[in-house]
Amino acid sequence: MEPGVIALIVVGIILLLVIIKNISIVPQSNAYIIERFGTFYKIWGNGIHMKIPAMDRIAKKISLKEQVVDFEPQSVITRDNVSMKIDTVVYYQVTDPKLYTYGVESPIMAIETLCATTLRNIIGELELDHTLTSRDDINSRIRQILDEATDPWGIKVKRVELKNILPPHEIQVAMEKQMKAERERRARILDAEGEKTSQILVAEGHKEAAILRADAIKETKIREAQGEAEAILAVQKAYADSLRMLNEAAPTDRVIALKSLETFAKVADGRATKIIVPSEIQSMASLATSLKEIIVDGDIDKSAKVGNTDVLSEEQSTEQPVTPEMAKEALREKARAALEKNAPRV
Repeated sequence: MEPGVIALIVVGIILLLVIIKNISIVPQSNAYIIERFGTFYKIWGNGIHMKIPAMDRIAKKISLKEQVVDFEPQSVITRDNVSMKIDTVVYYQVTDPKLYTYGVESPIMAIETLCATTLRNIIGELELDHTLTSRDDINSRIRQILDEATDPWGIKVKRVELKNILPPHEIQVAMEKQMKAERERRARILDAEGEKTSQILVAEGHKEAAILRADAIKETKIREAQGEAEAILAVQKAYADSLRMLNEAAPTDRVIALKSLETFAKVADGRATKIIVPSEIQSMASLATSLKEIIVDGDIDKSAKVGNTDVLSEEQSTEQPVTPEMAKEALREKARAALEKNAPRV
């Protein structure tokens, strides 16, 4: 092989290696800062790029993803002179690679220093209790200040979070005692409210039970009264029907007199202490009185002797002694005769 051919092959290989070496592939969400002769030339985005040897160089490789930086705890003093340590977490994203490269020498250190000074200023305006309960407010204020300060650096601060707030040990002990006392107070309040609610419910239960019992008694009395009223109405209706049927039957005076005598006999059965004689049978008053004395008192001999002249015949009083059967029979005959005598003729 001729020396010229060999030289061309060697030159070709060298050129190929130089070309391959100067080809760059930029990954997704990344940006390369290209300088030509030491001056900013352009920004390479994702894809294949080629630089000119000895003229262009990659000054900086920048990630465009959102990044997280956890800073060391910073000593701060609250408004009520309580010293504590707070460490913060900053979420940021590079929005302008050129400003990020040429705007500030060390962007992360600048953000950390700015975050520490801002945090001291904000915490110095707050008391301890307010500091512990106002994390969202502190986060939003720090983020707003950092975002405004980092705009010239091509950085966008997304979020700022207070990771830990570490007060002194004595403050922690006091806070634990305060928390314990507060929980005990709440427990007592809850117990009292539960007891109160329980008593109220028991009283309401007794009240409702008493009302139900009263309603039951009321309903019982109303139903009993209604039953008695219906019974009375039924009795009166039956009595009225009996009177109507009696009137429709048109009884004679003898039937009425006989019924009156039967009723008078029931009245004079020995249980009544007084006897009211109707006007229709006033003529038989003495006879009824004698009959009552015989039935109730049982002194037949005395009744026979007292009413000897009115009841017994003259033959019986002179010829033979009077027996109880004879006295009863005589009284019955006397009553029949008086009834037939007083009854009107039809």
